[in-house]
Amino acid sequence: MRPSLESLRVLEACVSAGSFARAAERLFLTPAAVSLRIRSLEAELGQALFMRSGRRVVPTAAASVLASRIREALAGITGAIDEFRAAIPPLRLTAPPTFAARWLAPRLARYPAPGTGLVELDVSSELRDPHAFDVAIRTGRGGWSGLEEFPLVPVEVTPMLAPALLDGRVLSSPGELADFELLPHPDWERWFVEAQCGAPRRLRFVAVDYPTHELDANAALAGAGVALLSPSLFRPLLAEGRLIAPFPHILSGPAWHFALVRADDTRPAPRHLCAWLCEQARESAASPA
Repeated sequence: MRPSLESLRVLEACVSAGSFARAAERLFLTPAAVSLRIRSLEAELGQALFMRSGRRVVPTAAASVLASRIREALAGITGAIDEFRAAIPPLRLTAPPTFAARWLAPRLARYPAPGTGLVELDVSSELRDPHAFDVAIRTGRGGWSGLEEFPLVPVEVTPMLAPALLDGRVLSSPGELADFELLPHPDWERWFVEAQCGAPRRLRFVAVDYPTHELDANAALAGAGVALLSPSLFRPLLAEGRLIAPFPHILSGPAWHFALVRADDTRPAPRHLCAWLCEQARESAASPA
């Protein structure tokens, strides 16, 4: 019967550390557990591995040679695992710019990525060929052909503007937003209706229709107008007082942010990433602050 790899690892640690106590510290074991493991190993090998010299234990010459060979073998195993992991291609994750910058980036660095290698982030608003990504985050109502969908968070928007634009004024009703220029957004009318105020007749819109919410936010910060923005994605700007949301109503859905994988992709890594993204979404919903 061959000794277990764990027993051999304990022997190598004892010889390298020069004592059972120090080996126990390195291995996060008790000295008694290390001593028992060595006694069992000696019984399996049929010879003593250490000699006692007062309160010290000294490895035999044969044990020192064996420990050296074990050390080389363990280094080889570690190197093989490192080479294996380095050969794993990165997971290709694609996400739209604002969601990538405001929601994904602060969380992605914490992704444990067990056995998946690195996560390669591609910022894009287009779905692209399904074989050009492993996981895609996209916005819509679902129903993408050939893709498995993991709903993350609903799309939410509410009016936000720079405090300087108000110049000390306090808005009492949504209709007063007609006094300001609005940054173009397809959901303005629906927001006014849901806020129990039909869309005012004379809304004024900024001439530039920015392609991303991040640019809308930058324009609002500069005082260019009122933007419909996500209070969750842009929460830091609200917390810092750089933008304010003058009304409590938040337009939610029907579109959601989804994580998508190919339905025919049977690898566990893409689905593990999607499950982790769903967990992050649940945590952010449970503690919005």
